[in-house]
Amino acid sequence: MRSAILAFCALTAFASPRPASAQMQYPLSAAATDAGPIFVADRNLPGVWKIESGKLARFFEGSKKYRTPLNAVRCLVMDRSGALIAGDTATREVYRFDSDGKPVPLTEGGIGMPMSVAVNSRGELLVADLELHRIWRVPGAGGKPEQLAEVQAPRGVAIDHEDNLWVVSHGQNHVVRVTPAGKVETAVPGRPFLFPHNIALAADNTAYVTDGYSKAVWKIPRGGKPEKWVAGTPLVNPVGLAWRKQNLLVVDPHANAVFEIAPDGKLTKVAAE
Repeated sequence: MRSAILAFCALTAFASPRPASAQMQYPLSAAATDAGPIFVADRNLPGVWKIESGKLARFFEGSKKYRTPLNAVRCLVMDRSGALIAGDTATREVYRFDSDGKPVPLTEGGIGMPMSVAVNSRGELLVADLELHRIWRVPGAGGKPEQLAEVQAPRGVAIDHEDNLWVVSHGQNHVVRVTPAGKVETAVPGRPFLFPHNIALAADNTAYVTDGYSKAVWKIPRGGKPEKWVAGTPLVNPVGLAWRKQNLLVVDPHANAVFEIAPDGKLTKVAAE
């Protein structure tokens, strides 16, 4: 617990003050703790924002030069110590932000294009690689990636309480489940979505999927069929998903906003000024 608090404090200490003209440009993903700020990956900044108490600040700003760290940041997640993890397709790398707020590479270029990252109970990182059609398992401290499974065009991942990895795939079945042993199972048969991006799981394994072309967040009850949960305006192209307490954060690059959905389905825009 103490290490998580120290890591969280380090994350909150290095965001630079926001110039008056700054604003999000193309947000794709979010990560948050229950009581702390929201971190937002912005493909066009490029880098990561921090939203706290309704205020927006730059947490990390990368270079506009291609193949530099976080030039094409795609995804964020908090690890089990409270540190922020980011996946970047420009450098084909996954980074952890250190206590100085700097991104430290974890795989030494051992993966393709990381689109989403989840953390299992052992602290290992499970990475969806869109380029190589793989799910990689990376040691929590960093190191050589190990192939967990082959999944066609994986985009979003979420871990359940049994360490099964749920994966949004653009293959024959839109949602598959990968066991800790690497066995691929069908979780949602067929292709019920138009263009699914990401997935989040509730404690009872109710799944939520963002669908950009449907302008919707779908809900899939355990053992049930997908149903549109929240759809239409103000959602334009929902992509990222993350939990914040009992609410779901939804990141929409075309709306240039982060939304929050309460358990009753009420959607509000997260203030970020």
